[in-house]
Amino acid sequence: MSKLPGWLGQVGAELSRLSERLDERRAETEADDPLLGGTDPVDSGKDEAAHVDQVPAPPTYAPTVAARPDPVAAIPWGMRVAAEAGWRLLVLAGTLWVLMRVISAVQLVVLAFVAALLVTALLQPTVARLRRHGLPRGLATAVTAISGFVIMGLVGWFVVWQVMDNIDTLSDKVTKGIDDLKNWLLDSPFHVTDKQINDIAKNLSDTVGTNTEAITTAGLQGVTVVVEFMTGALLAMFSTLFLLYDGARIWQWVLKLVPAQARPGVAGAGPRAWRTLTAYVRGTVIVALIDAIFIGLGIYFLNVPMAVPLAVFIFLFAFIPLVGAVVSGALAVVVALVTEGVFTALMVLAVVLAVQQIEGHVLQPFILGRAVRVHPLAVVLSVAAGGMIAGIGGAVVAVPLVAVTNTVVGYLRSYGQDESRRHSPPPHGSTALDAAPSPAAASASPPDKGGDEEPSPDAS
Repeated sequence: MSKLPGWLGQVGAELSRLSERLDERRAETEADDPLLGGTDPVDSGKDEAAHVDQVPAPPTYAPTVAARPDPVAAIPWGMRVAAEAGWRLLVLAGTLWVLMRVISAVQLVVLAFVAALLVTALLQPTVARLRRHGLPRGLATAVTAISGFVIMGLVGWFVVWQVMDNIDTLSDKVTKGIDDLKNWLLDSPFHVTDKQINDIAKNLSDTVGTNTEAITTAGLQGVTVVVEFMTGALLAMFSTLFLLYDGARIWQWVLKLVPAQARPGVAGAGPRAWRTLTAYVRGTVIVALIDAIFIGLGIYFLNVPMAVPLAVFIFLFAFIPLVGAVVSGALAVVVALVTEGVFTALMVLAVVLAVQQIEGHVLQPFILGRAVRVHPLAVVLSVAAGGMIAGIGGAVVAVPLVAVTNTVVGYLRSYGQDESRRHSPPPHGSTALDAAPSPAAASASPPDKGGDEEPSPDAS
């Protein structure tokens, strides 16, 4: 019985602690619930704001630090566009530079293949005509190629024969012409003396004597050029044969190298480029032949020696637009001046100018037409660039290359516009009503059923 009061005291103490804990939890619950008399969150936010406002401001002597903008946003829009275009132009220029280096390393092969393309463009219509008459492809190719090469060989042999047959006469006339020119200078109002003419002749002789080694080196280089020319001619001959016989299959193989997305556009641009090249070569041959015939007849009737070689020279140089006509005409005038005198040279100059004016204003627009229309500035720049890059061969292929490029770019541009229009969503709503033709316009312009309309880019 003595332990009972102590036990009761412990129970009472425990109950007191439990009551205190319940009171603390009740107080916490009331503080969290505003309905039970707790603190409003808005008021607590005000208290926190008031606490923040109590933070002291920075001192007045502290520097103001502005936030730095994004570096991309700090660059002007025009400069960003120029930079984007600049690095792409640098990549394109580097690609072109590497391509030109590769072409210059294999220049002989490239020129031979381009010459084969030009000859093929000239002979391929004949092969197609023979095949329409029932000849097999191999026989038509052989007949056309052999006939073309035989004709070119006979023309070359005839020119060499004419030069060798008239070289003595030309030498005598050149010597006589130089003496006549000397006498004319002595009697002219320019007050040229015999001593001055002799000094000029002596200087020329001394120049030739001191540059004998250079002249010999040039002669050896000329032999190298002849060997390279023969090699290129053989390459062009074999390439022409294969292009005439198997050109379609070669083109199909080239198309396989093109990415699949760009293949339809390239497949449509190829035939149009070939038609442009064929029209250019055929028209240039006809124009050059007319120039050679009429200028050659004028030289022949004026009794200028070597009329046939000069006519062939005019024919060959007619393939170089603008520059070739000037060079060949100047050579004919110089030969007439040295051999026949001033009056004959003036007559030859009149014949050359008359034929070239007829060529520029009548023949080329009528024969070439709109198929290979290139601006004269583009012709001059392309001939100059081609001559600087690859000499005479580059000047010959520059203009057809520009004409073909112009055709390809024009077709790809129209093809891209048609493709974007085809894949664009159709008009709807008010846009569809605006795009739909009115009944009056439809009745005023009926569709053309004739055959004069332009073929679509998808037409083969």
